[in-house]
Amino acid sequence: MNFSVPPSTLATNPTLAVLGFKRQLVYHLHFWAFIAVAPLVMVQWQQSHYLLSALLVLFGANALLVIAFLRFRGTYFLKGRLFPLFAVVCAAYSTHINGHAGLYWAYPAATALFFLLPLREAIGSNIIFVVVMAVVSFLRFPEADFWRITFSLGLTCLFAMIFAFLVGRLQQELTRLATTDPLTGCLNRSQLADILNGQIQMRERYERVSSLILLDLDYFKTINDQWGHMAGDKVLTEMALRLRSRLRESDQLFRIGGEEFMIVLPETRQKDADVLTNQLLTSISARPFLEDIKVTASASVAEVSKGETWSVWLNRADQALYEAKSRGRNQVVNAARPLPVVGRGAENMPDSASG
Repeated sequence: MNFSVPPSTLATNPTLAVLGFKRQLVYHLHFWAFIAVAPLVMVQWQQSHYLLSALLVLFGANALLVIAFLRFRGTYFLKGRLFPLFAVVCAAYSTHINGHAGLYWAYPAATALFFLLPLREAIGSNIIFVVVMAVVSFLRFPEADFWRITFSLGLTCLFAMIFAFLVGRLQQELTRLATTDPLTGCLNRSQLADILNGQIQMRERYERVSSLILLDLDYFKTINDQWGHMAGDKVLTEMALRLRSRLRESDQLFRIGGEEFMIVLPETRQKDADVLTNQLLTSISARPFLEDIKVTASASVAEVSKGETWSVWLNRADQALYEAKSRGRNQVVNAARPLPVVGRGAENMPDSASG
């Protein structure tokens, strides 16, 4: 898992904001775990518990490595999987030699696992944790204490699991609400820059070309004025469904304005995107919306060019869409490719025709 998140993007990208909060949670849990465990190393050493002292040193070293990797490399060291290993071993061995004094550390360790690991891994780790602690308790304490410890630790894990599950669901729902258009279910502008930048990186690194489509409904204000805004909303909802039905799973559909949609087509040349766009316009105009509302759309297609930013790429498509509108609407215009950069000694080269 990569936790490298530039602070400037957290406010604009909900997905990265959630990732940033997870990073802070992991960071603080390991930091305070180290603060709690560090004094115990000397305490156990003074009590001649040298093996436990060494295990606690390893536990603290893992915490420091996680903190260092988060701070300097933006990655989660071994994805946090050493924490449950050391937590189980240290808590079980400490309980075996120290009795109830070692048992107390099992409860915060078991709870922390649900915030450091994916839910399934945390559940599996805690099942092992409870079983190991139950065996140690059975061997170390009277039967009555064994049952109390097993059930109290099991309930603690159960409550922590339910809380972590509900928090995870809440995060997913909040992210969905923040990244999608509530009317059509399309992606919204919060994801636009990241997705376009991702396609640009694929172009720069692997020569994988992508295209985008801008599609705007013609005379949409007339629909709202004549049939009402409720009808306009239903047209937009059905529009999104018609567009999705002709897209691949890898394609991404945005609603970026009132009646304007954008489609990102990974690994698609401009000529192929143009064919698809014409098919989309045909499907829009061929069948009325809401039984009697005839709708047409204008569109533009732009293939990403090497060296351009996402805003330049989008602006080229926007200019082509404006041209489609000015030509009479209900048609596709391909965006002009940017002119090549003129280098030294090439000033007299003629401009090449753009597509």
